[in-house]
Amino acid sequence: MGRGIKKTFEGIVVSDKMDKTVVVMVERLIKHPRTAKYIRRRKKFMAHDERNECKIGDKVQIIESRPISRHKHWRVLKILEKAK
Repeated sequence: MGRGIKKTFEGIVVSDKMDKTVVVMVERLIKHPRTAKYIRRRKKFMAHDERNECKIGDKVQIIESRPISRHKHWRVLKILEKAK
């Protein structure tokens, strides 16, 4: 049915211990409805890394994909910045 636009996020790799999988922490700012202050929200996504290129601390871009496993529905699109 839906072949629309796929979501993309940027985040930091927080774990690379699994084979062909990385855990990416995505941080976003939302505005509180009453106080109008910005609140930092974080969420972890498991993403497929076919070549095991990503290391902890890398900044990556992930894109939505078909379900790859029970928790993986994201793929690493590209590495934006390598960890120092």
